[in-house]
Amino acid sequence: MERLKSDILIIGAGSGGLSLAAGASQMGADVILLEGHKMGGDCLNYGCVPSKAILASAKTAYAQSHAEVYGVSNVTPQVDYAAAKDHVADVIAQIEPVDSQERFEGFGVRVIREFGEFISPTEVKAGEYTITARRIVIATGSSPFVPPIPGLENVPYITNESLWDLRDQPQHLLVIGGGPIGMEMAQAHRRLGSQVTVIEGAKALGKDDPEMAEIVLENLRGEGIEIAEGALAKEIRGEAGAIEVETQDGRIFKGSHIVVAVGRKANTDKLRLDKAGIETTRSGVKVDAAMRTTNKKVYAIGDAAGGLQFTHVAGYHAGVIIRSILFGLPAKADTAHIPWATYTDPELSQVGLTEARAKEKYGDKLEVARFDYHHNDRAIAERKTKGRIKLMIVKGRPVGVSIAGYQAGELINLWALVLANKLKMKQVAAMVAPYPTIGEVNKRAAGAYFGPKLFESDMVKRVVRFVQRWIP
Repeated sequence: MERLKSDILIIGAGSGGLSLAAGASQMGADVILLEGHKMGGDCLNYGCVPSKAILASAKTAYAQSHAEVYGVSNVTPQVDYAAAKDHVADVIAQIEPVDSQERFEGFGVRVIREFGEFISPTEVKAGEYTITARRIVIATGSSPFVPPIPGLENVPYITNESLWDLRDQPQHLLVIGGGPIGMEMAQAHRRLGSQVTVIEGAKALGKDDPEMAEIVLENLRGEGIEIAEGALAKEIRGEAGAIEVETQDGRIFKGSHIVVAVGRKANTDKLRLDKAGIETTRSGVKVDAAMRTTNKKVYAIGDAAGGLQFTHVAGYHAGVIIRSILFGLPAKADTAHIPWATYTDPELSQVGLTEARAKEKYGDKLEVARFDYHHNDRAIAERKTKGRIKLMIVKGRPVGVSIAGYQAGELINLWALVLANKLKMKQVAAMVAPYPTIGEVNKRAAGAYFGPKLFESDMVKRVVRFVQRWIP
């Protein structure tokens, strides 16, 4: 057994681990990176990248059959499902070099392709190596959670990991779970020609603002996706090509394939955290605001830390702990300014508090402003008028923004900047947006906030009349 020592040992080469490894090594730290599976983690190989690639294929197919409104004849798209999966694989292949072992070794990182497990509070075993480090970072990500639904183990179910190996297009796809992953894959397969039924035990897109989520769900239903809510799966039975899901209320849904998309669980089982005195919670590794575990030499970031499960959050966590690990400076992670998006069509995005949570926190101090896409000229030109932006504002400062509509995932970037820097609405209103752009939605939303204060104020009208009468 060979013994190794480094400044930083990172367990997991997903988004957070790679961001930390690149930054720390290029700033002079001695870094060892462990990865027992694929470089790039879930995001590159099974999550963000392939899902957006298949959505692009689906968008193209949908555009062909819905072109008439633009003066172009509709055509029935000839979908080659296997070729669409080839497109997905090619997209992954183009991005892979950025996350490759060779690239990180070029930064000076020692990459060991083994899983790691703690054998003491200060030691990690990885293959033939025993490693100690000044600081250890758990960045093992998450994997699909498979619920204990009776009968599920007897049918060939699919997760977001195994979906990309499927080459034959599902005739009728059953999706268990109406969260972002489930809804994105539901719309992608519907647009590629499959029948799709989403079976959700509670409310589809239930973590988002209900008003905004309904804009998306209405559109998905309009495309022919069956969305069954309040449908908690009781039993699953059948075989490949003929699968049935029975719900607690007696409904039965039939399909040819079934995808399980009910959530994700932190990858901690192989780590033997008990050997290191590291406590866990139901959602992942227990950490404090500085991302430290109950073992003060060990940090956890990204999905492993049990909080918001987004690639950009893992990267953010990496930046936070670089400050403390490399420079010994205090640093704490915050979630108030973290945005997220669901890439359905229309998209759904959020930063800060939803309306309901803002009301709980601020009560009568809360003001809400809305602006609908159908007042935006570019949205009209693009025929993308289904959408709305909603601002939650307290004393002139936004505390939350919800957007449902075309490019919502892009529009939320401005508001993430605003919340991160605690800017006020007057600073957004001062921005000049080029005309005609979808980005004007943000500017006009600020106008929707200030408009009533200016145009419906008796005081403003009295001042204006005074100036017009007395000031030469």
